[in-house]
Amino acid sequence: MSADLCILGAGSWGTALAVALAQKNIPSVLWARNPNHARKMHLHKENTAYLPGITIPSVVKVTSDLEEAVKQKSLVIFVVPSHAFRSVLQKVTPLLPHHTIIVNAAKGLEENTLARLSQVYAAETGDNKLKRYVVLSGPSHAEEVGQHQPTALVAASPNMDIAETVQKVFMSPTLRVYTNPDIIGVELGGALKNIIALGTGIADGLGFGDNTKAALMTRGLAEITRLGVSLGAHPQTFGGLTGIGDLIVTCTSQHSRNRRAGIEIGRGKSLDEALKSVRMVVEGVRTTRACYRLAQEKQVVMPITQEIYRVLFEGLSPLEGVTNLMTRGRTCELEEIARIQMQITWDQKD
Repeated sequence: MSADLCILGAGSWGTALAVALAQKNIPSVLWARNPNHARKMHLHKENTAYLPGITIPSVVKVTSDLEEAVKQKSLVIFVVPSHAFRSVLQKVTPLLPHHTIIVNAAKGLEENTLARLSQVYAAETGDNKLKRYVVLSGPSHAEEVGQHQPTALVAASPNMDIAETVQKVFMSPTLRVYTNPDIIGVELGGALKNIIALGTGIADGLGFGDNTKAALMTRGLAEITRLGVSLGAHPQTFGGLTGIGDLIVTCTSQHSRNRRAGIEIGRGKSLDEALKSVRMVVEGVRTTRACYRLAQEKQVVMPITQEIYRVLFEGLSPLEGVTNLMTRGRTCELEEIARIQMQITWDQKD
């Protein structure tokens, strides 16, 4: 298994995972879409564009040849942006052995279909292939994983044997991996927290403090859980690493590109200007658009997501968005919890 492993996507997170595996002397092939990027990484033994300062060990082979990267691999890790997942999957699937385990470390929703990435995978390969599909997620900035700082992740799959296989591959003294059968909750937690991180960044850009950030994170988790439960997720997943854990790290860290983009918007920059200043993929932007539509389709109340959508795409000023949230009608926290529990009860009856 360990000698037959490749990572598709040579951004910061793909590079960090290759470095983490190399610490266990697990060789990997790291695929970069851009040949020039691959050559630079091979020459300098460093991803100067996306993960500067981290040495790429010799057991990591960098290539831009997709067929070479995936040929005869037993485990393929997707770390491409969520909007590129389907197109890369379509190219890769005919090249893979039937026994290959697919690990997806991207966090997002497919914007045009509103599908989770496991649903995209099933649509392209067949539902039976999900038994060899694992989501790897959790609070994990590439900068810190690349420095071998203690980090905890979750490997989620409907097939717990395969989840445990992936768990064993990644477990190390600095990387602890838990398993979880709730693939829906793990995917949604990893994707939707980016929306709330945009919101906390906007609040920071407006000059607000810890009270505002705490409110956004807490109420953001509440609406993520509401949508998740309506789609079949287990509510306890959102109290774990891919829920509150990922929300904390993405909403508060200097490494968070979603938060950084939000800060620039809060300071008065347009969305395009903010994205240019970050210079990396900001998954929360596409996810906001997809989640806004999904919430409408499922009739789930998501006020924070709605206001962030209006700020990003409808020209609403950030301050107006905050005012709209603060002047909503009165409600009771415990009543919301009761509604979620009632939804779970009805789903179990069905």
